[in-house]
Amino acid sequence: MKRIVSFRRGTLAAATGAALTAALLTGASGAGATVTNQAAAPDVDVAAVKADLGELQSIADANGGNRAHGRPGYQKSVDFIKGKLDEAGFTTSVQEFTSGGKKGYNLIADWKGGDEGKVVMAGSHLDSVEAGPGINDNGSGSAAILEVALAVAKADLQPTNHLRFAWWGDEEDGMVGSTHYVDSLADDDKSKIDSYLNFDMLGSPNPGYFVYDDDPELEKVFTDWYSAKNISTDPETEGDGRSDHAPFKDAGVRVGGLFTGAEATMSQEQADKWGGKAGEAFDPCYHSACDKTSNIDDKALDLNTDAIANAIWTLSS
Repeated sequence: MKRIVSFRRGTLAAATGAALTAALLTGASGAGATVTNQAAAPDVDVAAVKADLGELQSIADANGGNRAHGRPGYQKSVDFIKGKLDEAGFTTSVQEFTSGGKKGYNLIADWKGGDEGKVVMAGSHLDSVEAGPGINDNGSGSAAILEVALAVAKADLQPTNHLRFAWWGDEEDGMVGSTHYVDSLADDDKSKIDSYLNFDMLGSPNPGYFVYDDDPELEKVFTDWYSAKNISTDPETEGDGRSDHAPFKDAGVRVGGLFTGAEATMSQEQADKWGGKAGEAFDPCYHSACDKTSNIDDKALDLNTDAIANAIWTLSS
Protein backbone atom coordinates (compact mmCIF):
# COMPACT_ATOMS: atom_id res chain seq x y z
CA MET A 1 0.00 0.00 0.00
CA LYS A 2 1.15 3.47 -0.91
CA ARG A 3 2.17 5.65 2.05
CA ILE A 4 0.30 8.95 2.40
CA VAL A 5 2.26 11.72 0.67
CA SER A 6 1.46 15.24 -0.46
CA PHE A 7 0.40 14.20 -3.95
CA ARG A 8 -1.91 11.68 -5.67
CA ARG A 9 -2.10 10.27 -9.13
CA GLY A 10 -4.74 11.07 -10.15
CA THR A 11 -23.98 -16.22 0.07
CA LEU A 12 -24.87 -17.20 -3.03
CA ALA A 13 -23.74 -20.60 -1.76
CA ALA A 14 -26.23 -22.23 -4.09
CA ALA A 15 -24.68 -25.63 -4.54
CA THR A 16 -26.46 -27.34 -1.66
CA GLY A 17 -29.84 -26.12 -2.86
CA ALA A 18 -29.33 -26.49 -6.59
CA ALA A 19 -31.23 -29.76 -6.95
CA LEU A 20 -34.17 -28.43 -4.92
CA THR A 21 -34.21 -25.21 -6.90
CA ALA A 22 -34.27 -27.16 -10.15
CA ALA A 23 -37.17 -29.29 -8.95
CA LEU A 24 -39.18 -26.24 -7.90
CA LEU A 25 -38.57 -24.49 -11.22
CA THR A 26 -39.31 -27.50 -13.42
CA GLY A 27 -43.00 -26.79 -13.39
CA ALA A 28 -42.68 -23.02 -13.35
CA SER A 29 -44.67 -21.26 -16.03
CA GLY A 30 -42.39 -18.19 -16.15
CA ALA A 31 -40.51 -18.30 -19.44
CA GLY A 32 -37.58 -16.37 -17.95
CA ALA A 33 -36.94 -18.79 -15.07
CA THR A 34 -33.33 -19.94 -14.85
CA VAL A 35 -31.53 -22.52 -12.80
CA THR A 36 -28.05 -21.97 -11.41
CA ASN A 37 -26.11 -25.17 -10.84
CA GLN A 38 -22.89 -23.37 -9.89
CA ALA A 39 -21.05 -25.01 -7.00
CA ALA A 40 -20.19 -23.03 -3.90
CA ALA A 41 -16.81 -21.36 -3.64
CA PRO A 42 -14.03 -23.70 -2.49
CA ASP A 43 -11.98 -23.48 0.67
CA VAL A 44 -8.68 -22.26 -0.76
CA ASP A 45 -5.69 -23.96 0.88
CA VAL A 46 -3.72 -21.32 2.79
CA ALA A 47 -0.64 -23.53 2.49
CA ALA A 48 -0.68 -22.84 -1.26
CA VAL A 49 -0.92 -19.11 -0.63
CA LYS A 50 2.01 -19.31 1.78
CA ALA A 51 4.02 -21.30 -0.75
CA ASP A 52 3.53 -18.46 -3.24
CA LEU A 53 4.70 -16.00 -0.59
CA GLY A 54 7.76 -18.16 -0.06
CA GLU A 55 8.52 -17.91 -3.76
CA LEU A 56 8.14 -14.12 -3.69
CA GLN A 57 10.48 -14.02 -0.69
CA SER A 58 13.04 -16.10 -2.58
CA ILE A 59 12.77 -13.77 -5.56
CA ALA A 60 13.43 -10.76 -3.33
CA ASP A 61 16.34 -12.51 -1.58
CA ALA A 62 17.97 -13.22 -4.94
CA ASN A 63 17.43 -9.67 -6.25
CA GLY A 64 18.70 -7.16 -3.74
CA GLY A 65 16.12 -7.81 -1.05
CA ASN A 66 13.11 -6.29 -2.80
CA ARG A 67 10.63 -6.58 -5.65
CA ALA A 68 10.31 -2.85 -6.36
CA HIS A 69 9.34 -1.08 -9.57
CA GLY A 70 12.16 -1.00 -12.09
CA ARG A 71 14.14 -3.64 -10.20
CA PRO A 72 14.79 -7.21 -11.38
CA GLY A 73 12.82 -8.65 -8.47
CA TYR A 74 9.64 -7.13 -9.83
CA GLN A 75 10.10 -8.60 -13.30
CA LYS A 76 10.80 -12.01 -11.77
CA SER A 77 7.60 -11.67 -9.70
CA VAL A 78 5.58 -11.00 -12.85
CA ASP A 79 7.16 -14.01 -14.57
CA PHE A 80 6.33 -16.25 -11.60
CA ILE A 81 2.66 -15.27 -11.44
CA LYS A 82 2.21 -15.32 -15.22
CA GLY A 83 3.71 -18.78 -15.52
CA LYS A 84 1.18 -20.27 -13.10
CA LEU A 85 -1.74 -18.53 -14.79
CA ASP A 86 -0.67 -19.58 -18.28
CA GLU A 87 -0.37 -23.18 -17.16
CA ALA A 88 -3.87 -23.03 -15.65
CA GLY A 89 -5.42 -21.87 -18.91
CA PHE A 90 -5.86 -18.13 -18.41
CA THR A 91 -5.37 -15.68 -21.25
CA THR A 92 -2.65 -13.36 -19.95
CA SER A 93 -1.21 -10.11 -21.20
CA VAL A 94 1.53 -7.81 -19.90
CA GLN A 95 0.88 -4.09 -20.20
CA GLU A 96 3.99 -1.92 -20.23
CA PHE A 97 4.28 1.64 -18.92
CA THR A 98 7.06 4.01 -17.87
CA SER A 99 7.40 5.59 -14.44
CA GLY A 100 10.41 7.45 -13.05
CA GLY A 101 12.34 6.67 -16.21
CA LYS A 102 11.91 2.92 -15.63
CA LYS A 103 9.70 0.37 -17.32
CA GLY A 104 6.82 -1.00 -15.32
CA TYR A 105 4.42 -3.83 -16.00
CA ASN A 106 0.82 -4.76 -15.25
CA LEU A 107 -0.18 -8.40 -15.56
CA ILE A 108 -3.78 -9.02 -16.68
CA ALA A 109 -5.42 -12.46 -16.73
CA ASP A 110 -8.83 -13.24 -18.24
CA TRP A 111 -10.81 -16.40 -17.61
CA LYS A 112 -12.80 -17.90 -20.44
CA GLY A 113 -16.49 -17.26 -20.82
CA GLY A 114 -18.95 -14.95 -19.18
CA ASP A 115 -20.54 -11.75 -20.40
CA GLU A 116 -17.70 -9.45 -21.44
CA GLY A 117 -20.10 -6.54 -21.10
CA LYS A 118 -20.19 -7.18 -17.36
CA VAL A 119 -16.68 -7.78 -16.04
CA VAL A 120 -15.93 -8.68 -12.42
CA MET A 121 -12.33 -7.72 -11.76
CA ALA A 122 -10.03 -8.48 -8.81
CA GLY A 123 -6.61 -6.89 -8.42
CA SER A 124 -3.62 -6.34 -6.18
CA HIS A 125 -0.31 -4.56 -6.55
CA LEU A 126 2.67 -6.82 -7.02
CA ASP A 127 5.50 -4.36 -6.34
CA SER A 128 7.24 -3.82 -3.02
CA VAL A 129 9.04 -0.77 -1.71
CA GLU A 130 12.81 -0.73 -2.16
CA ALA A 131 13.30 -1.15 1.59
CA GLY A 132 12.12 -4.75 1.75
CA PRO A 133 10.58 -7.81 0.09
CA GLY A 134 6.98 -6.68 0.58
CA ILE A 135 5.49 -9.97 1.68
CA ASN A 136 2.47 -8.55 3.48
CA ASP A 137 2.53 -5.35 1.36
CA ASN A 138 1.57 -6.72 -1.03
CA GLY A 139 2.65 -10.28 -1.59
CA SER A 140 -0.33 -11.26 0.56
CA GLY A 141 -2.94 -9.80 -1.78
CA SER A 142 -1.05 -10.96 -4.87
CA ALA A 143 -0.75 -14.55 -3.66
CA ALA A 144 -4.34 -14.66 -2.42
CA ILE A 145 -5.88 -13.63 -5.74
CA LEU A 146 -3.47 -15.93 -7.58
CA GLU A 147 -4.73 -18.94 -5.64
CA VAL A 148 -8.35 -17.85 -6.09
CA ALA A 149 -7.71 -17.58 -9.83
CA LEU A 150 -6.17 -21.05 -9.84
CA ALA A 151 -9.22 -22.32 -7.92
CA VAL A 152 -11.42 -20.88 -10.68
CA ALA A 153 -9.42 -22.88 -13.22
CA LYS A 154 -9.45 -26.05 -11.13
CA ALA A 155 -13.22 -25.85 -10.79
CA ASP A 156 -13.57 -25.01 -14.50
CA LEU A 157 -15.89 -22.24 -13.38
CA GLN A 158 -18.53 -21.27 -15.93
CA PRO A 159 -19.24 -17.67 -14.91
CA THR A 160 -22.23 -15.66 -16.01
CA ASN A 161 -20.14 -12.50 -15.76
CA HIS A 162 -16.64 -12.34 -17.20
CA LEU A 163 -13.75 -12.70 -14.73
CA ARG A 164 -10.52 -10.74 -14.90
CA PHE A 165 -7.58 -10.66 -12.47
CA ALA A 166 -4.81 -8.06 -12.36
CA TRP A 167 -1.42 -7.59 -10.70
CA TRP A 168 -0.39 -3.93 -10.77
CA GLY A 169 3.03 -2.40 -11.12
CA ASP A 170 4.39 0.64 -9.26
CA GLU A 171 1.56 1.15 -6.81
CA GLU A 172 4.07 2.38 -4.27
CA ASP A 173 4.80 5.54 -6.28
CA GLY A 174 1.15 6.54 -6.48
CA MET A 175 -0.96 3.78 -8.09
CA VAL A 176 0.92 4.31 -11.34
CA GLY A 177 0.22 0.94 -12.99
CA SER A 178 -3.49 0.79 -12.20
CA THR A 179 -3.94 4.43 -13.21
CA HIS A 180 -2.22 3.69 -16.53
CA TYR A 181 -4.56 0.74 -17.09
CA VAL A 182 -7.71 2.71 -16.37
CA ASP A 183 -6.56 5.70 -18.43
CA SER A 184 -5.75 3.42 -21.38
CA LEU A 185 -9.31 2.05 -21.52
CA ALA A 186 -11.82 3.50 -23.94
CA ASP A 187 -14.96 4.83 -22.27
CA ASP A 188 -16.93 1.88 -23.61
CA ASP A 189 -14.46 -0.58 -22.06
CA LYS A 190 -14.58 1.21 -18.69
CA SER A 191 -18.36 0.90 -18.70
CA LYS A 192 -18.02 -2.87 -19.15
CA ILE A 193 -16.29 -3.24 -15.76
CA ASP A 194 -19.15 -4.01 -13.39
CA SER A 195 -16.99 -4.05 -10.28
CA TYR A 196 -13.37 -3.88 -9.18
CA LEU A 197 -12.23 -5.60 -5.98
CA ASN A 198 -8.90 -4.56 -4.45
CA PHE A 199 -6.75 -6.62 -2.09
CA ASP A 200 -3.80 -4.81 -0.54
CA MET A 201 -2.33 -6.26 2.70
CA LEU A 202 -4.34 -9.30 3.84
CA GLY A 203 -2.05 -10.90 6.43
CA SER A 204 -0.96 -8.15 8.82
CA PRO A 205 0.59 -9.69 11.96
CA ASN A 206 -1.73 -7.73 14.28
CA PRO A 207 -4.69 -8.01 11.94
CA GLY A 208 -7.88 -6.06 11.68
CA TYR A 209 -10.76 -7.14 9.49
CA PHE A 210 -11.61 -4.14 7.35
CA VAL A 211 -14.07 -4.09 4.44
CA TYR A 212 -14.21 -1.33 1.84
CA ASP A 213 -17.46 0.58 2.25
CA ASP A 214 -17.47 2.37 -1.13
CA ASP A 215 -20.33 0.32 -2.58
CA PRO A 216 -23.10 -1.17 -0.37
CA GLU A 217 -23.67 -4.28 -2.48
CA LEU A 218 -20.00 -5.21 -2.70
CA GLU A 219 -19.48 -4.43 0.97
CA LYS A 220 -22.38 -6.71 1.90
CA VAL A 221 -20.90 -9.66 0.01
CA PHE A 222 -17.91 -9.53 2.39
CA THR A 223 -19.64 -8.51 5.62
CA ASP A 224 -22.26 -11.26 5.24
CA TRP A 225 -19.51 -13.84 4.74
CA TYR A 226 -17.66 -12.71 7.86
CA SER A 227 -20.86 -12.42 9.88
CA ALA A 228 -21.66 -16.06 9.09
CA LYS A 229 -18.33 -16.91 10.74
CA ASN A 230 -19.09 -14.70 13.77
CA ILE A 231 -16.30 -12.28 12.88
CA SER A 232 -17.12 -8.60 13.10
CA THR A 233 -15.67 -6.17 10.58
CA ASP A 234 -14.99 -2.45 10.45
CA PRO A 235 -15.29 -0.13 7.45
CA GLU A 236 -11.91 0.38 5.78
CA THR A 237 -10.74 3.99 6.15
CA GLU A 238 -6.94 3.87 6.60
CA GLY A 239 -6.35 3.05 2.95
CA ASP A 240 -8.85 5.45 1.38
CA GLY A 241 -7.30 6.78 -1.82
CA ARG A 242 -4.04 4.97 -1.13
CA SER A 243 -4.35 1.86 -3.26
CA ASP A 244 -5.34 0.63 -6.70
CA HIS A 245 -9.09 0.93 -6.26
CA ALA A 246 -8.73 4.74 -6.39
CA PRO A 247 -8.35 5.16 -10.18
CA PHE A 248 -11.26 2.77 -10.78
CA LYS A 249 -13.47 4.68 -8.36
CA ASP A 250 -12.45 7.96 -9.94
CA ALA A 251 -13.52 6.51 -13.31
CA GLY A 252 -16.98 5.67 -12.00
CA VAL A 253 -16.44 1.93 -11.43
CA ARG A 254 -17.89 0.59 -8.20
CA VAL A 255 -15.18 -0.78 -5.91
CA GLY A 256 -14.82 -3.07 -2.92
CA GLY A 257 -12.12 -4.99 -1.12
CA LEU A 258 -10.44 -6.15 2.06
CA PHE A 259 -7.58 -4.91 4.23
CA THR A 260 -5.92 -5.95 7.51
CA GLY A 261 -4.24 -2.65 8.41
CA ALA A 262 -0.89 -0.92 7.88
CA GLU A 263 0.88 1.62 10.11
CA ALA A 264 -2.23 2.74 12.03
CA THR A 265 -2.61 1.64 15.65
CA MET A 266 -5.17 -0.91 16.84
CA SER A 267 -7.63 0.47 19.38
CA GLN A 268 -8.63 -1.33 22.57
CA GLU A 269 -12.12 -1.87 21.16
CA GLN A 270 -10.64 -3.49 18.06
CA ALA A 271 -8.29 -5.62 20.16
CA ASP A 272 -11.18 -6.85 22.26
CA LYS A 273 -13.15 -8.09 19.27
CA TRP A 274 -10.25 -9.37 17.14
CA GLY A 275 -7.89 -10.68 19.82
CA GLY A 276 -5.07 -8.35 18.79
CA LYS A 277 -2.70 -6.03 20.62
CA ALA A 278 -4.07 -2.60 21.43
CA GLY A 279 -1.69 0.31 21.03
CA GLU A 280 0.42 -1.48 18.43
CA ALA A 281 0.44 -1.06 14.66
CA PHE A 282 -1.52 -3.51 12.56
CA ASP A 283 1.72 -4.10 10.66
CA PRO A 284 4.87 -2.98 12.55
CA CYS A 285 6.97 -4.01 9.52
CA TYR A 286 5.05 -1.84 7.07
CA HIS A 287 7.43 -0.63 4.32
CA SER A 288 10.40 -2.14 6.15
CA ALA A 289 13.02 -4.83 5.62
CA CYS A 290 11.23 -7.05 8.15
CA ASP A 291 8.18 -7.42 5.89
CA LYS A 292 9.12 -11.04 5.27
CA THR A 293 7.25 -14.34 5.34
CA SER A 294 7.50 -14.20 9.13
CA ASN A 295 5.40 -11.02 9.01
CA ILE A 296 2.15 -12.83 8.16
CA ASP A 297 -0.80 -13.88 10.31
CA ASP A 298 -1.90 -17.21 8.86
CA LYS A 299 -5.48 -17.02 10.15
CA ALA A 300 -6.12 -13.60 8.62
CA LEU A 301 -4.54 -14.68 5.33
CA ASP A 302 -6.66 -17.84 5.26
CA LEU A 303 -9.92 -16.08 6.07
CA ASN A 304 -9.38 -13.27 3.61
CA THR A 305 -8.46 -15.64 0.78
CA ASP A 306 -11.63 -17.64 1.32
CA ALA A 307 -13.66 -14.42 1.51
CA ILE A 308 -12.23 -13.42 -1.88
CA ALA A 309 -13.17 -16.79 -3.37
CA ASN A 310 -16.73 -16.41 -2.09
CA ALA A 311 -16.96 -12.93 -3.58
CA ILE A 312 -15.66 -14.08 -6.97
CA TRP A 313 -18.09 -17.00 -7.10
CA THR A 314 -20.97 -14.82 -5.92
CA LEU A 315 -20.42 -11.82 -8.17
CA SER A 316 -19.66 -13.84 -11.28
CA SER A 317 -22.77 -16.02 -11.00
